[in-house]
Amino acid sequence: MAEVNLMIDGRTYGIACDDGQERRVQQLGQYIDRRLKEISNGSGATSKAQLMVLTSLLLADEVFDLRETVSKAANANPPEPQAVVYQGLTPEDEQAITTSISKLAARVEKLTHRVQKA
Repeated sequence: MAEVNLMIDGRTYGIACDDGQERRVQQLGQYIDRRLKEISNGSGATSKAQLMVLTSLLLADEVFDLRETVSKAANANPPEPQAVVYQGLTPEDEQAITTSISKLAARVEKLTHRVQKA
């Protein structure tokens, strides 16, 4: 288990993370710090705790918006069915189809002849 020290709003926080995830946790901490500074400039928050809660709410709102966007995109563009590519018939299949058509044509002729006699 690794530990990363994050600097958020001028305070250092020791955060445990899985080995190999240190860089990602640092990036997330930097993003949170950047967003917190942006929000503090225009929020009118009266305390650090209120500023942290406001920042958390705005970050959660970003996550929810992204999830909704992804969900809508997935529903709007369902995966297309696999196209069936015609590979042609084998000579044996062609012969079987030709024979079947010939037999059906002969039967139709016989039935037509019977109907005309009746």
